Order: sequence, then structure tokens, then C-alpha cells
Amino acid sequence: MRLIAALLILLLVSPARAQTVSILTYHRFNPDHAPGATTVTTRTFAAQMNRIAALGIPVVPLRALFDGTTLPPRAIALTADDGHRSVFTEMFPILKAHHFPATLFLNPPGLGQGSYLRFPELLEMQATGLVDCAPHTTSHPHFTTERARRSPEAFTAYLRHELEDSRASLRNRLGGPQDLLAWPFGIHDPTLEAAAQAAGYTAAFALGGRAAPADAPKFAIPRYQIYETDLGSRFDAVLFGIPRGAAKSP
Repeated sequence: MRLIAALLILLLVSPARAQTVSILTYHRFNPDHAPGATTVTTRTFAAQMNRIAALGIPVVPLRALFDGTTLPPRAIALTADDGHRSVFTEMFPILKAHHFPATLFLNPPGLGQGSYLRFPELLEMQATGLVDCAPHTTSHPHFTTERARRSPEAFTAYLRHELEDSRASLRNRLGGPQDLLAWPFGIHDPTLEAAAQAAGYTAAFALGGRAAPADAPKFAIPRYQIYETDLGSRFDAVLFGIPRGAAKSP
């Protein structure tokens, strides 16, 4: 265990890993149990945020990757996809306690419905200056499936709707540039990336289980999906930018 801790410290200060950001991605939270792979219990999330604070790793707004901010050699950014209401009830109080910023990627038609966030909740979170909101497309499509179902011309129109209408909807209700995008299911390719750029986005985020280097392609920036099992040395490896599977717990 001490050997792993020493390795992580070396990775933290290594020049070869300078200017990388571990972008952590969450979806749902539950106060009692984690019924699915993308659900994290409130207790685990609190432990993860306590660990970041204890290590003294800066948590930066996601937008700081693009606005000219000088980042420290090692930093963390927090994101949550899909707009589940547990972001407000479970995640947000812990963010406030630590004063950690986060970006929420949202599908506008679902907001205010069922178990999804309400606009007053989003406005309340935004008002603290800790929470930024951004599009996750309009309907959270599986673009590979949708492309196979349509002619090239129909898919181009469909893609434009997914990218442009989600931006417009969130701008109308929440303000802001709405120029960051998260790819549903992490699916992206050169055609999708070019469409996002043409729609006015500054950057787009995928998955990939590794840290984002300074020279990452702007429309395919990797993020770590965070799980209930990400504790101890497994979570430390994420914080220090080690790719998934490259570091094993003893």
C-alpha cells in the first residue's frame, strides 16, 4: 500500500503528466444504495469529495480548461450528466460544503418531468456560482443507431436538431453561452465532432477512462465515469490521472 502511495505521489509531480485534468463524470445519486452502475451513494460521493479535499487537489470549473485560466499541474473537474434530481438533493449540498464547482450536462425536454431536475433548482444552483449548465443534446440519442435508421440527409437534419435546439432551449431558460457539450453514451466520431463545432460549441466531452491532457482534441475530451467502487487507491488513481486498468489495488 505504501508503494502505491509513493507511486501516486511521483505521478502527481511528474513533468510528463503536467497540465492534465481528471474530469470526473457522475449520473445518479442515492442516499441508501447503488442499484445501477451509474449510481453512486451519497456516502460514497461525500467520501470521494473528502478525499479530494484531503489531498489538496484543486477542483476547477470545467470552463477553465478553455477560458485562458492558468491551471495547476494537477487539477480535477466535476461533471454530472442527464439532469437527475438527485444532483440537487444529494450532490449539491456536498459541493456547497466544499465549495467545489461542477458542470451539469442536461437534456432540456426531460427537465421538470418525473425524477429530473426542475428549472428553479437549476437556477438556485447556478446562483451560487458553483454550478454551470450545458447541453447533453436534446433527446440523449444513441447516434450510431440513429445514423443507421436514416438517410445521410435525414441524419444531418436530425443531428442539427439535437445539437442546436438543446443549446437554444437552455440559453432561453438559464442564460449563458451553452457552448460545452457532452456526447450521449460517449459516442463521437469526426462527423459528429465537426457538426458540434459548426453548431457553435467550444468543446465536447466523451468518456474514455483517462485524464484529459492539454492537447486533447477539443471535441473528444475524455472523462472518467465514476462508480460506487471508486474508493481508496482506486479513486486515488483516477485523481492522479492514471488510465483505468493501469493501476491495480493490492
